[in-house]
Amino acid sequence: MIYNLLYPLHEYFTVFNVFKYITFRAIYATVTALLLTLLLGPVFIAKLKKIGCAQNVREDGPSTHRVKEGTPTSGGLLILFSIIISSLLWADITNHYVWIMLFSLAGMGAIGFLDDYKKIKYGNSKGIKAREKLSLQIIVASVIAVLLYLEPNFNTHLSFPFFKNILPDLGAFYPFFVVFVIVGASNAVNLTDGLDGLATGLVLIVSATYLLFAYITGHFGLAEYLKVTYIPGTGELAIICGAMVGASMGFLWYNTHPAQIFMGDVGSLALGGSLGTIAVITKHEILLAVVGGVFVVEALSVIFQVGSFKLRKKRIFQMAPIHHHFELKGWAEPKIIVRFWIAGIVLALLAISTLKLR
Repeated sequence: MIYNLLYPLHEYFTVFNVFKYITFRAIYATVTALLLTLLLGPVFIAKLKKIGCAQNVREDGPSTHRVKEGTPTSGGLLILFSIIISSLLWADITNHYVWIMLFSLAGMGAIGFLDDYKKIKYGNSKGIKAREKLSLQIIVASVIAVLLYLEPNFNTHLSFPFFKNILPDLGAFYPFFVVFVIVGASNAVNLTDGLDGLATGLVLIVSATYLLFAYITGHFGLAEYLKVTYIPGTGELAIICGAMVGASMGFLWYNTHPAQIFMGDVGSLALGGSLGTIAVITKHEILLAVVGGVFVVEALSVIFQVGSFKLRKKRIFQMAPIHHHFELKGWAEPKIIVRFWIAGIVLALLAISTLKLR
């Protein structure tokens, strides 16, 4: 909005020419989201406590989590508010990719909010049924897939890290792949959100990485030089990624161990779905499994645990997702969180290196 209002004035005052640059606006979107989250955090936490919006700890979880009972949840509402306001302020609101991203945030956030509401209302950690949640996620992801597929020049090829000449075309099957990526990413982040600040820190890392990817994909010169698919208009997503980085940093101030607030499903489902959406739009879908490798491992640990128990009546891990396994092995919660963050940073660097190793 600031861009659309002020940039046209560059014809009269050259100082407004600065709003043309995505890098400038991405920086200020990051700062805006950070300040919004930091400044509104205490008020938001107090409000959640007042209305009794408290976390219900799962009964079969680690005993050390009992002290977290009653901590305010649904903090993802604050994250989403900061991201959306910052994006609307600094992004080009005539760009259709911006609105697809905001739809992803709002759509998945609404599903998460419904899940959080039921958990709080009925005083348990179950929320809406898994089948209902998945169905709603598929509907939101399907809308995004159709919107992208109907783009006249949208590319249905897949690009693989390290291989510049392997570009299979999924054609009419591409929308199904889009749904798989978005829903998978949404649930993977949701499953990771089990320790103070764990998912928040990892979302920050992945968002920062995709800020770079979005900028390169939308820049013809850089895309040509690095041999990645050039998609006009995707550079604006760097502003949204910046807002996600800023909101995550601000929220982490209150969400770090011991957490004063949890993001809840309204935050984890929305942020995960948004990362999947960004990966799809920028044509770095496969690379999301590398950048978000920790999310992938967390999700797979649950899948393998459930599959093993159903087939063999035996568990692979002491508890899933895998971060709880390490807790039960005696690792302190802060140690698990920081080590997983380190793994996330290493994976992000590996993903960035693939831009040259093709």
